Amino acid sequence: MTSPEADLTGWSVAPFTAANQTHDVYRKGSGPGVVLIPEMPGFHPGVAALGNHLVDNGFTVAVPSLFGTPGAAALRPGAVPVILKGCVTKEFAAFATNADRPVAHYLRALARGLNANTPGKGVGVIGQCFTGGFALAAAVDDSVLAPVLSQPSLPLPLTARHKRDPGLSEDELKVIEKRAAEEGLCALGLRFSQDWMAPGERFTTLKARLGDAFEVIEIDSKKGNAHGIQASAHSVLTDQVREVDGHPAYEARKRVVAFLTERLSSN
Repeated sequence: MTSPEADLTGWSVAPFTAANQTHDVYRKGSGPGVVLIPEMPGFHPGVAALGNHLVDNGFTVAVPSLFGTPGAAALRPGAVPVILKGCVTKEFAAFATNADRPVAHYLRALARGLNANTPGKGVGVIGQCFTGGFALAAAVDDSVLAPVLSQPSLPLPLTARHKRDPGLSEDELKVIEKRAAEEGLCALGLRFSQDWMAPGERFTTLKARLGDAFEVIEIDSKKGNAHGIQASAHSVLTDQVREVDGHPAYEARKRVVAFLTERLSSN
Protein backbone atom coordinates (compact mmCIF):
# COMPACT_ATOMS: atom_id res chain seq x y z
CA MET A 1 0.00 0.00 0.00
CA THR A 2 1.28 3.46 -0.89
CA SER A 3 0.63 6.90 0.54
CA PRO A 4 -2.29 8.99 -0.79
CA GLU A 5 -1.67 11.30 -3.74
CA ALA A 6 -3.84 13.73 -5.70
CA ASP A 7 -3.61 16.26 -8.51
CA LEU A 8 -4.68 19.90 -8.30
CA THR A 9 -8.19 19.38 -9.66
CA GLY A 10 -10.67 21.74 -8.00
CA TRP A 11 -8.09 24.07 -6.48
CA SER A 12 -8.37 27.77 -7.33
CA VAL A 13 -5.23 29.89 -7.34
CA ALA A 14 -4.50 33.59 -6.86
CA PRO A 15 -1.43 35.57 -5.81
CA PHE A 16 -1.24 36.92 -2.27
CA THR A 17 1.16 39.68 -1.28
CA ALA A 18 2.27 40.55 2.25
CA ALA A 19 5.49 41.39 4.09
CA ASN A 20 7.21 42.26 0.79
CA GLN A 21 6.58 38.76 -0.57
CA THR A 22 4.19 37.47 -3.22
CA HIS A 23 3.28 33.82 -3.63
CA ASP A 24 0.47 31.97 -5.37
CA VAL A 25 -2.03 30.58 -2.88
CA TYR A 26 -4.16 27.58 -3.78
CA ARG A 27 -7.56 27.37 -2.13
CA LYS A 28 -10.29 24.77 -1.83
CA GLY A 29 -13.19 23.86 0.44
CA SER A 30 -15.54 25.51 2.89
CA GLY A 31 -15.67 25.81 6.64
CA PRO A 32 -13.02 27.00 9.11
CA GLY A 33 -9.69 27.93 7.57
CA VAL A 34 -6.45 25.95 7.58
CA VAL A 35 -3.20 27.20 6.09
CA LEU A 36 -1.39 24.10 4.81
CA ILE A 37 2.28 24.92 4.19
CA PRO A 38 3.93 22.48 1.78
CA GLU A 39 7.02 20.50 2.68
CA MET A 40 10.02 20.39 0.37
CA PRO A 41 10.05 20.31 -2.62
CA GLY A 42 6.65 22.02 -2.87
CA PHE A 43 2.92 21.45 -3.35
CA HIS A 44 3.45 17.86 -4.49
CA PRO A 45 0.73 15.18 -4.92
CA GLY A 46 1.09 13.99 -1.32
CA VAL A 47 0.45 17.50 0.02
CA ALA A 48 -2.50 17.84 -2.37
CA ALA A 49 -3.97 14.61 -0.99
CA LEU A 50 -3.57 15.93 2.56
CA GLY A 51 -5.28 19.15 1.50
CA ASN A 52 -8.16 17.22 -0.06
CA HIS A 53 -8.50 15.17 3.12
CA LEU A 54 -8.83 18.37 5.16
CA VAL A 55 -11.38 19.72 2.70
CA ASP A 56 -13.36 16.47 2.98
CA ASN A 57 -13.37 16.96 6.75
CA GLY A 58 -15.01 20.38 6.51
CA PHE A 59 -12.19 22.92 6.22
CA THR A 60 -11.28 25.69 3.83
CA VAL A 61 -7.65 25.00 2.93
CA ALA A 62 -5.17 27.59 1.67
CA VAL A 63 -1.82 26.34 0.37
CA PRO A 64 0.88 28.96 -0.22
CA SER A 65 3.32 27.88 -2.91
CA LEU A 66 6.54 29.07 -1.29
CA PHE A 67 8.87 26.98 -3.48
CA GLY A 68 8.88 24.37 -6.22
CA THR A 69 6.39 23.55 -8.96
CA PRO A 70 2.80 22.90 -7.79
CA GLY A 71 1.58 19.48 -8.83
CA ALA A 72 5.05 18.11 -9.62
CA ALA A 73 6.16 14.84 -8.08
CA ALA A 74 8.08 15.01 -4.81
CA LEU A 75 10.81 12.69 -6.08
CA ARG A 76 12.10 14.16 -9.34
CA PRO A 77 15.37 15.50 -10.75
CA GLY A 78 14.23 19.10 -10.30
CA ALA A 79 13.67 18.66 -6.56
CA VAL A 80 17.31 19.03 -5.58
CA PRO A 81 17.73 22.61 -6.89
CA VAL A 82 14.53 23.59 -5.09
CA ILE A 83 15.90 22.27 -1.81
CA LEU A 84 19.28 23.92 -2.30
CA LYS A 85 17.63 27.26 -3.12
CA GLY A 86 15.47 26.98 -0.01
CA CYS A 87 18.56 26.49 2.11
CA VAL A 88 20.07 29.81 1.02
CA THR A 89 16.95 31.98 0.68
CA LYS A 90 16.87 34.71 3.31
CA GLU A 91 13.11 34.35 3.91
CA PHE A 92 13.70 30.90 5.39
CA ALA A 93 16.98 31.42 7.28
CA ALA A 94 17.60 27.68 7.15
CA PHE A 95 20.78 27.71 9.24
CA ALA A 96 20.01 30.51 11.70
CA THR A 97 19.20 29.96 15.36
CA ASN A 98 16.95 32.30 17.35
CA ALA A 99 15.62 33.47 13.97
CA ASP A 100 12.66 35.73 13.26
CA ARG A 101 12.10 34.43 9.74
CA PRO A 102 10.58 36.79 7.14
CA VAL A 103 8.32 34.03 5.83
CA ALA A 104 6.58 33.87 9.23
CA HIS A 105 5.35 37.45 8.75
CA TYR A 106 3.92 36.51 5.37
CA LEU A 107 2.16 33.47 6.82
CA ARG A 108 0.65 35.52 9.65
CA ALA A 109 -0.86 37.88 7.12
CA LEU A 110 -2.18 34.95 5.09
CA ALA A 111 -3.73 33.45 8.24
CA ARG A 112 -5.39 36.77 9.11
CA GLY A 113 -6.82 37.06 5.62
CA LEU A 114 -8.10 33.49 5.66
CA ASN A 115 -9.66 34.00 9.07
CA ALA A 116 -11.49 37.10 7.85
CA ASN A 117 -13.10 35.12 5.04
CA THR A 118 -13.98 31.84 6.74
CA PRO A 119 -16.28 30.82 9.59
CA GLY A 120 -15.04 29.58 12.94
CA LYS A 121 -13.15 31.15 15.82
CA GLY A 122 -9.80 31.27 14.05
CA VAL A 123 -7.59 29.26 11.72
CA GLY A 124 -5.18 26.37 11.88
CA VAL A 125 -1.71 26.26 10.36
CA ILE A 126 0.10 23.05 9.41
CA GLY A 127 3.82 23.19 8.70
CA GLN A 128 5.85 20.23 7.48
CA CYS A 129 9.55 19.45 7.32
CA PHE A 130 11.32 22.61 6.11
CA THR A 131 8.19 24.60 7.04
CA GLY A 132 7.26 22.72 10.23
CA GLY A 133 8.32 25.44 12.64
CA PHE A 134 6.62 28.13 10.58
CA ALA A 135 3.28 26.93 11.95
CA LEU A 136 4.22 27.86 15.50
CA ALA A 137 5.79 31.15 14.41
CA ALA A 138 2.53 31.99 12.62
CA ALA A 139 0.69 31.58 15.94
CA VAL A 140 2.20 34.85 17.13
CA ASP A 141 -0.88 36.23 15.36
CA ASP A 142 -4.14 35.99 17.31
CA SER A 143 -5.97 34.53 14.30
CA VAL A 144 -4.04 31.26 14.62
CA LEU A 145 -5.63 28.91 17.15
CA ALA A 146 -4.31 25.52 16.03
CA PRO A 147 -0.65 25.27 14.97
CA VAL A 148 0.56 21.83 13.88
CA LEU A 149 4.31 21.19 13.58
CA SER A 150 4.96 18.07 11.53
CA GLN A 151 8.63 16.96 11.54
CA PRO A 152 9.96 20.56 11.90
CA SER A 153 13.45 20.62 10.37
CA LEU A 154 14.64 24.23 10.64
CA PRO A 155 17.15 25.27 11.62
CA LEU A 156 18.89 22.37 9.93
CA PRO A 157 20.25 20.20 12.77
CA LEU A 158 23.98 20.67 12.23
CA THR A 159 25.05 21.18 15.85
CA ALA A 160 23.63 20.57 19.33
CA ARG A 161 22.52 24.21 19.40
CA HIS A 162 20.68 23.84 16.10
CA LYS A 163 18.97 20.67 17.34
CA ARG A 164 17.70 22.40 20.48
CA ASP A 165 16.51 25.50 18.64
CA PRO A 166 12.68 25.66 18.57
CA GLY A 167 12.55 27.03 15.03
CA LEU A 168 11.48 30.55 15.91
CA SER A 169 12.96 33.51 17.74
CA GLU A 170 12.96 33.94 21.50
CA ASP A 171 10.67 36.96 21.18
CA GLU A 172 8.21 34.95 19.10
CA LEU A 173 8.31 32.04 21.52
CA LYS A 174 7.60 34.38 24.44
CA VAL A 175 4.42 35.50 22.66
CA ILE A 176 3.42 31.86 22.17
CA GLU A 177 4.08 31.15 25.86
CA LYS A 178 1.93 34.11 26.84
CA ARG A 179 -0.90 33.03 24.55
CA ALA A 180 -0.72 29.49 25.94
CA ALA A 181 -0.90 30.74 29.52
CA GLU A 182 -3.56 33.41 29.03
CA GLU A 183 -5.65 32.22 26.07
CA GLY A 184 -5.29 28.46 26.18
CA LEU A 185 -3.40 28.26 22.89
CA CYS A 186 -2.26 24.70 22.17
CA ALA A 187 0.12 23.29 19.57
CA LEU A 188 0.55 19.78 18.19
CA GLY A 189 3.94 18.32 17.23
CA LEU A 190 4.58 15.18 15.16
CA ARG A 191 7.80 13.28 14.44
CA PHE A 192 9.29 9.84 13.96
CA SER A 193 11.53 8.73 16.80
CA GLN A 194 14.63 8.17 14.63
CA ASP A 195 14.23 11.22 12.39
CA TRP A 196 17.52 13.12 12.61
CA MET A 197 16.10 15.94 10.46
CA ALA A 198 13.45 16.73 13.08
CA PRO A 199 15.48 16.13 16.24
CA GLY A 200 13.85 15.16 19.50
CA GLU A 201 15.81 17.92 21.25
CA ARG A 202 13.65 20.48 19.43
CA PHE A 203 10.49 19.01 20.92
CA THR A 204 12.18 18.82 24.31
CA THR A 205 12.79 22.57 24.14
CA LEU A 206 9.20 23.29 23.16
CA LYS A 207 7.79 20.96 25.81
CA ALA A 208 9.91 22.66 28.47
CA ARG A 209 8.62 26.07 27.43
CA LEU A 210 4.97 25.24 26.68
CA GLY A 211 4.26 22.28 28.95
CA ASP A 212 0.83 20.75 28.49
CA ALA A 213 0.09 23.30 25.76
CA PHE A 214 2.40 21.31 23.47
CA GLU A 215 1.00 17.89 22.56
CA VAL A 216 3.59 15.52 21.11
CA ILE A 217 3.00 12.49 18.91
CA GLU A 218 6.25 10.58 18.44
CA ILE A 219 5.97 7.52 16.22
CA ASP A 220 8.32 4.61 16.84
CA SER A 221 10.70 4.15 13.92
CA LYS A 222 13.35 2.17 15.78
CA LYS A 223 14.53 -1.09 14.27
CA GLY A 224 12.01 -3.88 14.81
CA ASN A 225 9.02 -1.58 15.43
CA ALA A 226 5.60 -3.22 15.12
CA HIS A 227 4.63 -1.49 11.87
CA GLY A 228 7.87 -1.91 9.98
CA ILE A 229 8.47 1.81 9.70
CA GLN A 230 11.95 2.57 8.43
CA ALA A 231 14.43 4.55 10.51
CA SER A 232 14.57 6.99 7.57
CA ALA A 233 10.85 7.82 7.86
CA HIS A 234 10.27 11.58 7.88
CA SER A 235 6.98 12.88 6.46
CA VAL A 236 4.33 11.94 9.00
CA LEU A 237 1.27 13.34 7.22
CA THR A 238 2.13 12.58 3.59
CA ASP A 239 4.70 9.99 2.49
CA GLN A 240 4.31 7.69 5.50
CA VAL A 241 0.48 7.59 5.72
CA ARG A 242 -1.10 4.22 5.03
CA GLU A 243 -4.88 4.44 5.18
CA VAL A 244 -5.35 1.49 7.51
CA ASP A 245 -6.81 1.81 11.00
CA GLY A 246 -4.09 1.39 13.59
CA HIS A 247 -1.24 2.51 11.36
CA PRO A 248 0.52 5.19 13.46
CA ALA A 249 0.85 7.80 10.69
CA TYR A 250 -2.80 7.30 9.76
CA GLU A 251 -3.80 7.66 13.42
CA ALA A 252 -1.63 10.79 13.65
CA ARG A 253 -3.47 12.28 10.67
CA LYS A 254 -6.77 11.51 12.41
CA ARG A 255 -5.50 13.32 15.51
CA VAL A 256 -4.57 16.37 13.43
CA VAL A 257 -8.12 16.56 12.03
CA ALA A 258 -9.59 16.16 15.53
CA PHE A 259 -7.23 18.83 16.90
CA LEU A 260 -8.23 21.29 14.18
CA THR A 261 -11.91 20.53 14.70
CA GLU A 262 -11.67 20.99 18.48
CA ARG A 263 -9.76 24.26 18.26
CA LEU A 264 -11.59 25.91 15.36
CA SER A 265 -15.21 24.84 15.74
CA SER A 266 -17.67 27.58 16.64
CA ASN A 267 -19.76 25.14 18.67
